[in-house]
Amino acid sequence: MKEDSVIFIGLDTSKLKISVAIADGARNGEVRFLGDISSEPASVASMVNKLSKRGAKLHFCYEAGPTG
Repeated sequence: MKEDSVIFIGLDTSKLKISVAIADGARNGEVRFLGDISSEPASVASMVNKLSKRGAKLHFCYEAGPTG
């Protein structure tokens, strides 16, 4: 992957789990639902480490709802 490439990561958070989707940074890039992970810090760190191995800049955004 190019050094200047970008991956956008969308997180829908709740108390017990986080739903994760990613989108390639290019216009009309592919969008994929990766699945759900535990909301434990170790699970989030593991997901970030896995995605960072692609060599792209990671941009995150989350939606927590009224209780987040």
